[in-house]
Amino acid sequence: MRASTSALECLIVTFDDSNAVSNSGLILPITLAERLGLRDLFDLHIDLEDRPGRANVGRKAMAIVASILAGGDCIDDTAILESPNAQVILGQIMPAPSTLGVFLRSFETSDIADVERVAALLLERAWLAGAGPGDEPFTIDVDSTICQAYGNKKEGAGFGYTNLRGYHPHLAAVGKTGDILGIVTREGNANTARGAGEFVTQVINNARAAGATGEITMRFDSGFFSRAVRDAASAGDARFSITTRMSKRLKGIISDIQEDAWTSIPYWLEGGADVAEVKYRQIQ
Repeated sequence: MRASTSALECLIVTFDDSNAVSNSGLILPITLAERLGLRDLFDLHIDLEDRPGRANVGRKAMAIVASILAGGDCIDDTAILESPNAQVILGQIMPAPSTLGVFLRSFETSDIADVERVAALLLERAWLAGAGPGDEPFTIDVDSTICQAYGNKKEGAGFGYTNLRGYHPHLAAVGKTGDILGIVTREGNANTARGAGEFVTQVINNARAAGATGEITMRFDSGFFSRAVRDAASAGDARFSITTRMSKRLKGIISDIQEDAWTSIPYWLEGGADVAEVKYRQIQ
């Protein structure tokens, strides 16, 4: 690389190495995806029927995956992989952003289950190859997030508690590895607890179907504090920890705990944390 300038604000950078390849870090994850057969899974399980983007589903899906891994968050961002060396990195020619836009707009709500099937099968293949927990105990973190969307015609997009237009999906991931075990897209104004029980059941089933046989512990914040979540976790034979919503009665019970009943535990915040056990029955 050469750099030449006569003034700092006029800096000109020139790359003169013919062997340099942008975004070459994608080679590792894309190679892994190919070894696990992700492209073939898309081709086999995604059927867009006679819609405009139906051709070459696997190739287009892999291009979008690569763009996301490179930091892209919109269709136009896929253009960063349009280069003469793209085929070296991706093992395929990168479709134009307009082509990928037509492809994404060809999906309908009924296709969501097929995409989830692809994700579940990919996870199963990865875990069978040795990336999974096997018979070891593992923790699943369940949460919701806000995905901002733009435009007034985005189906399902709405204003939630953050006052941003978007979606409010549920997500679940393995605590140590970040492996995604489930994502459910929901309207932006959906309450955190809505559909949470069904989602917990789905996540546990996904983990078991992928080959995990060890003890499962699930962690939830107070948005998931509900009987449906508790019952779903219990039915799935999973241990669980849920942050309760504070009430005047609960605060009183906590304040009555004796000082010597608290036990210090390691914690990431300065000063650590303490834990104590107390019986509590929520009044319905």
